[in-house]
Amino acid sequence: MKKPAKYPKTISLLPAGTELISAIATDNCLVGRSHECDWPPEVKSLPALTSAAIDPMASSSAIDQHVKGSERTPLFTVEESLLTSLAPDLIVTQAACDVCAIDAKQVIAIADTIRLSDGTSPDVLTLSPESLDDLFSDIVRVGEALGATEQANHLLDVLKKRCKNVATQCHDIIDHHSKQNLARPHIALIEWLDPPMSAGNWVPEMIQMVGATDALRADGGKSHWIDWADVAAADPDVVILIPCGFELQRVLTEAKTPAVWPHLKDLRATREGNLFAVDGHHLFNRPGPRLIDSLEVLAEIVHPEVFQFKATTQFAKRVES
Repeated sequence: MKKPAKYPKTISLLPAGTELISAIATDNCLVGRSHECDWPPEVKSLPALTSAAIDPMASSSAIDQHVKGSERTPLFTVEESLLTSLAPDLIVTQAACDVCAIDAKQVIAIADTIRLSDGTSPDVLTLSPESLDDLFSDIVRVGEALGATEQANHLLDVLKKRCKNVATQCHDIIDHHSKQNLARPHIALIEWLDPPMSAGNWVPEMIQMVGATDALRADGGKSHWIDWADVAAADPDVVILIPCGFELQRVLTEAKTPAVWPHLKDLRATREGNLFAVDGHHLFNRPGPRLIDSLEVLAEIVHPEVFQFKATTQFAKRVES
């Protein structure tokens, strides 16, 4: 990768990348975004270079059926002529999930057709994090690509300190509970609702950091399909709904639909007031700086007597039975 100017004219085609770039670069170097990039709010004034074939307001089941039937139909399209006219020095994209954003191979192919004033093509930085350490590595990589290593290292230090604060306090809580022969709370995080999916990647790691046990035993692997019977059999102390792409009100609405609520209403967690909805669009499923907000929200849900974070008030709510 050629050494970037400070700062290179940049396009981000995934929300997490947009958040990383905005958190690192002191000047606004972004000139384009994906249709889903919405944070920080000012990026919404930038031209959107992608669009989705899926109706984002369809039900969980309808979206799932569309995705599973889309082998021959792209889920996303790119405004190639607009992207070319913007002549970016750098394009940030992803290779972690073809359902979440445009395919990286397509982005690379488009970039190869663009010729900048110096005769080169735009650099393409591909992100594919699967853990918090991968996020931290991505911060370094984005900082290097932007020529903003110092700013990236500062962001990294801030986020790691917040992680350490949560992990240390939760360790002390669990240590105190173990001396009283109290078990760790068993919690389940559900990443899709119809059909249900257990959250993987960095989520099981977060569960461990807050001193809980993953009731669905993802063990740090990929998100995977489950049955609602698996949730009932696990009998978690706390159930947290974090469907990918759903903002908080939509999670609350979807939870009460006939396809989902019958499976939730009789869970012990629901009866005891420990069923929660969290904005899965902005938290948990977006591997940018707000994964640390997600960790803090999780810590407060599990240990409400100890933690109080602004993000919990904004992005989480108890689902009343």
